[in-house]
Amino acid sequence: MGRGPILELVPTLPLSVLDVSPIAAGSSAGEALRRTIDLAQHVDALGFARYWLAEHHNAGGLACSAPEIMIGQVAAATSRIRVGSGGIMLPNHSPLKVAELFRVLEALFPGRIDLGLGRAPGTDPKTAAALRRLTKLPPGAARTGDDFPEQAAELFGYLADDGPPREPYAGGIRAAPLGTGSPATWILGSTDFGARYAAEQGLPFAFAQHINPADAIAVLRTYRATFRPSPTLREPRSILATFALCAGSAEEAKDFERGAALSTLRFARGMRDYPHPSPEEARAFEWDEEATNVVRAFGTRGFIGTEEELPERLLASARECQADELMLMSNCHDHAARKESYTRLARAFGLVQ
Repeated sequence: MGRGPILELVPTLPLSVLDVSPIAAGSSAGEALRRTIDLAQHVDALGFARYWLAEHHNAGGLACSAPEIMIGQVAAATSRIRVGSGGIMLPNHSPLKVAELFRVLEALFPGRIDLGLGRAPGTDPKTAAALRRLTKLPPGAARTGDDFPEQAAELFGYLADDGPPREPYAGGIRAAPLGTGSPATWILGSTDFGARYAAEQGLPFAFAQHINPADAIAVLRTYRATFRPSPTLREPRSILATFALCAGSAEEAKDFERGAALSTLRFARGMRDYPHPSPEEARAFEWDEEATNVVRAFGTRGFIGTEEELPERLLASARECQADELMLMSNCHDHAARKESYTRLARAFGLVQ
């Protein structure tokens, strides 16, 4: 049993989910995507605030290459939770097409769609070039994300355009369908670039602590300190996104740690087509000094522990970062264990009894 809800300590801190649709060893991409929908229904019933789908490419161990498709699937299968992108990597896409995709989603699920925007490619440089139809990579040829503000301004212009019908033969381009309203827009980042841009534009900001744990506190505090109110957001609003697995026992927590460590090692070595290892596979892996050093150099990028101590560690991190919301990514081999991890956290934070 856990120590009970800590709601009295944090009465307004919402919990949310970031999902990369991990493929477990022995399963398929289709099963991973169906598990995404099942997990979304589970956390919807638990009272989580939002469910975001990530965008990654050329990674065979993940099934999250098309968040714009999965957002519609998840929203259709749930009833109240907000659903969105965590995120759409804008340099990979046409701003007009992104506007059209999210106008369609907003028309289907009004008031429930989030458009999270990032400037990283979500992949390696060669794959990024293929996504952007660049056959060569001479210096400066590929978009590095430096033109993100210009791309975002173009996108926001399309989303804001809900004026009357055009006059006959009028020029200009509009993102259809019209009259749908716009999704809630968030800026995503793992550096101070996104934080400063979001603060300058008066937009909410989500920081990826699982990618850059060292700078989470400084970047999120910079966002809050430099925020400029906008017509759509009067006060800063931030999300701390991080990896978290809440175990039912110390033994299960150790299995979670082994699996996470082996996944990290493979990722660091460029082995991105491997599925998430089973507990048996992770236990059997023989760690040498080189492998241990690789994982150690990669750094601690999340939280794993039992219900007795993990929630307070998460809460302390959110407080240090002055975050308004926690968004949790929980990758493990067993789908039932993954769901139970979110249940334990929902109970600890007072969402359910």
